[in-house]
Amino acid sequence: MKRNELLIIIPAYNEEESIGKFLSLLVSSDVINFADMLIINDASTDATLNIVKKMNIPVISHPYNLGYGTALQTGYKYAVSNHYKYLIQMDSDGQHDICNIQKIYSCLQSRETPDLVIGSRFLKESRTFPISLKKRLAIHFFRKAIKLASKQEISDPTSGLQGLTYPVFEYYAQMGNFDNNYPDANMLVQMALLGYQIREIPAVMHQRKAGKSMHFGIIEPLLYMCIMFFSTCNVFVRSKKNMLTKPISDKGGTYFEEN
Repeated sequence: MKRNELLIIIPAYNEEESIGKFLSLLVSSDVINFADMLIINDASTDATLNIVKKMNIPVISHPYNLGYGTALQTGYKYAVSNHYKYLIQMDSDGQHDICNIQKIYSCLQSRETPDLVIGSRFLKESRTFPISLKKRLAIHFFRKAIKLASKQEISDPTSGLQGLTYPVFEYYAQMGNFDNNYPDANMLVQMALLGYQIREIPAVMHQRKAGKSMHFGIIEPLLYMCIMFFSTCNVFVRSKKNMLTKPISDKGGTYFEEN
């Protein structure tokens, strides 16, 4: 049952090697005093679901593997149905330190009231790990694509650590408003063009110690970049043709917080 105004959603697919430790850190912290949690199990074929059930954490299981984007949208729909005010999405592999939760939550509640908060690895106070050349090139590419399409500067366009207000996840929950396959830089372009206020804050992230990234391999990252490029172009063209919903937020703009 809903107890708090904040919901943390955690999509999971075959994360048996890491999700137990990550969830143990969450439930043993003070996060449970101000946030509810929901795991979206995307038809894992390993022991992920059993681990979550043993920890008595609410979980929704997809009957088939529907992908990361669909898992997120399941969480958005759940948050809307249960009338949450704020939502934070995190990865289940332990890369997102739990200390980020309170920082993002405080930012969502701040007087400036941003619509969407991104936990960034690339701000002055951020703490992260070395990333591969392919990843750095992809991030640089998406930064330029977002700047070109929406005139917004976002330092970490591929960050999966995000905080959303109700208008954002309510919009995402609607059919056709969210990319169920590769929600990433393209969604940030969409929300910036719609006039939602995007804010970045420094984040603490750790290197994945187990499991496999969905962008693992040689061909996959290159294919992903191509898909994301065309998807971002599609969002831009749709906005120019007035095919997107009228903006809910009139605040607009992206800005950075350094401390």
